[in-house]
Amino acid sequence: MRASRLLQILLLLQTRGRMTAEALAGEFEVSVRTVYRDVDQLSAAGVPVYADRGRNGGFTLLDGYRTRLTGLDAAEAESLFLAGLPGAAEDLGFSEALIGARLKLLAALPAESRESAERIGARFHLDPMGWYRSSETADLLPAVAQAVWTARRIRVRYESWNDTVDRDLAPLGLVMKAGVWYLVAAVGDAPRTYRLSNILSLEPGEAFVRPPNFELSAYWAAQSVRFEESLIQGEARLSATARGLRRLAEIGSAQARAARAAAPGEVFTIPIESIDHAAAELLRCGADVEVLSPPELRARMAEQARALSAIYEA
Repeated sequence: MRASRLLQILLLLQTRGRMTAEALAGEFEVSVRTVYRDVDQLSAAGVPVYADRGRNGGFTLLDGYRTRLTGLDAAEAESLFLAGLPGAAEDLGFSEALIGARLKLLAALPAESRESAERIGARFHLDPMGWYRSSETADLLPAVAQAVWTARRIRVRYESWNDTVDRDLAPLGLVMKAGVWYLVAAVGDAPRTYRLSNILSLEPGEAFVRPPNFELSAYWAAQSVRFEESLIQGEARLSATARGLRRLAEIGSAQARAARAAAPGEVFTIPIESIDHAAAELLRCGADVEVLSPPELRARMAEQARALSAIYEA
């Protein structure tokens, strides 16, 4: 812990310039006396850190002294400030590591690139969650991540949509999708996807050999396409007002594409899952969307409208 703090003090002095003992103590939540001991340790290790006395004093590094990372050009380094999702890092227990990595990256950049990278971090923020939603609690995530990292099998008790089962899994990777964590794991030779919040318990097992040709990103992309295609069971013909077209765009990506291509009052087609699911989604659009077909969906919409009318007219 102390070695990490010494390195971060060095990087802070390099990126921010002069800092007082009080400011450093507040940064690391330690006493001022601890900061003085840490600075003495840095000096003993050959780091040219000096203390300026007086009202505007503080600790500073010798002009021109830098510790550098190599291999990153300015554009690559700046792009890294858009690559991290703090929520995911915190879930995995890497929040401190993320802070340290950011400091190292800032310290490695020349002054002009450092200013640009900090500007990107201050002006762009990535939030993968939808409105009125929060990420799922995944208490077993650190243990699963450790199994993924060390290539060790796990025995889990898993709650699926219709049963609770025990599974021996070879964990291959973790994916966060819209604030939900998923485990990709092999059962036999076939990779499958498991929702992490549905894992009720976990026991670590023996090591396994990871398939050399498995690519997590390629698997997830193909799996996502297959999943979306499996949901589509038919299509519906609609007519909508301008406001209805905007509301349809909030239902899903396929519906949004169809709505963007249509004009108000024009008849167009959208893919749907089941009749019940489509009715529930389209009711959100109110009277701004009319279902023309199939007849079963139109009848279900009318049934739901009558039920609502009966409640509110009473």
